[in-house]
Order: sequence, then C-alpha cells, then structure tokens
Amino acid sequence: MVSQIQPPTQPEVIYPDSDGQPVANNTIQFGWIVEIKQNIEWLFADNPNVFVAGDLFWYPVEGRNKIVNAPDVLVVLGRPKGDRLCYQQWKEEGVAPQVVFEILSPSNTQTEMDKKLLFYDRYGVEEYYIYDPEKNNLRGWLRSEDGLDVISQMEDWVSPRLKIRFTPSPEGLQLYRPDGERFLTYTEISRNAEQERQRAEQERQRAEQAEQARRDAIPRLLQMNLSIEQIAQALALSVEEVRTLAQE
Repeated sequence: MVSQIQPPTQPEVIYPDSDGQPVANNTIQFGWIVEIKQNIEWLFADNPNVFVAGDLFWYPVEGRNKIVNAPDVLVVLGRPKGDRLCYQQWKEEGVAPQVVFEILSPSNTQTEMDKKLLFYDRYGVEEYYIYDPEKNNLRGWLRSEDGLDVISQMEDWVSPRLKIRFTPSPEGLQLYRPDGERFLTYTEISRNAEQERQRAEQERQRAEQAEQARRDAIPRLLQMNLSIEQIAQALALSVEEVRTLAQE
C-alpha cells in the first residue's frame, strides 16, 4: 500500500495589533491626534463607507507581518465603518488608506520619518501630512504619477480627498471643514453641546410659559363677555382649542 505524503502545513501568520508603545508621547501630540481623528469622523458621520482610525496597525501585504505601520490618523474612503484590531489590506478589497496624518513628537527621528514616507509612498497613500506642534510646522505630500510629491504651498491647502482646508497661523495649525467651520477640540464640542442644550431648555420653558399664559387668559376674556371666536383670534388659537381649554 502506497501512502501519500501530505504537504507540510504553513504556519499561521500572526498580525499583532500592538507593539506595547503608547499612542502618543505627550499630551500635545495626543490632543492633535484625537482632534483630527474625531473631526474627520464627524465630517463623514453620515457616510457608512468611510473608515477613520488612530494609531491602528496597517498591514499592506498578506503573509508579511513585518511590513507594518501605525499612522497617527488614517482615512480609508470606500471601506465600511466598524471596529478592527488592525487594518489588513487584503481583507479590505485591497484598498489602501488614501489619507494619512502624522503628528511629530520630540522623540521622532528624521530616519524614522524618512522610513514612514517611503512606506506610505510604496503602499499607495495618496495624501500624507506631517504636523510638528512644537515648531508649528506643516508639511504635505500628494501622489502623482511618480509617487508622493512634496506640496510646495501648504497655506490654505485643500485636501483633494477630504476637502478640508489647512491654514497655518502663528497660533498654530487651523483645520476647516468644507462648510467653513473650524475643527473643534472635544472640550469645545462639549461646551457647544451644553450651550445648545441650555438654549433648547430655555426655549421649552418659554413655550410652556406662553402656553400657560394663554390658558390663564381664556377665563378672564370670557368674563369680559368676549365670544369664543374673538378669544381664538386674539390668542391665535383655533375655536376648538379655546373650547377645550375653557372646559379644563
């Protein structure tokens, strides 16, 4: 009896989702990462096929777990929202992140950043932006036929993919949505939401007070021998509403 030799099984490739390093090296860097990520998420909140992530491992090549990078913020247009342990490009219909942001910290070396640029150029990033908060310096690259080319003028630059506008200023980088609204920090968004809640509550209270004032006016107007129709006209109510309120 001849037995068939089974081919050796290939060992499973593990794609780690962490390298044990912190997301950011300081609060300034972390603040910028959160602000950019959250504002882009809100910008595309109604589009189910825009995936935005921060500090997520991106593996562009199946079976090559040493080829990996974790952009501070990445944006993938054409892929569904949802949680991922890492971004395995071959499981995402081969779609590479089109837009990548890096926020520099004092620990970043030029060699490290050169390697990142080479990685993003090689694996299909279309727009690459680096901001150094300490030096208030913004740089960008845009893909052409020959790869990622430096964007010579970043003043009021508009991202072709995201339509957001970059406006460097002496106070720091400002980012603007397509509708002209400035990117906001989480604190600013929370403050605005609380102010809006308070305005809504004030409007509700004013409406209730106005309704109560009309209710209180009906008996007095009836005592003045005004007809139901006259009261309805005076209070901007229907005749039926006046009759109902008069019976309460």
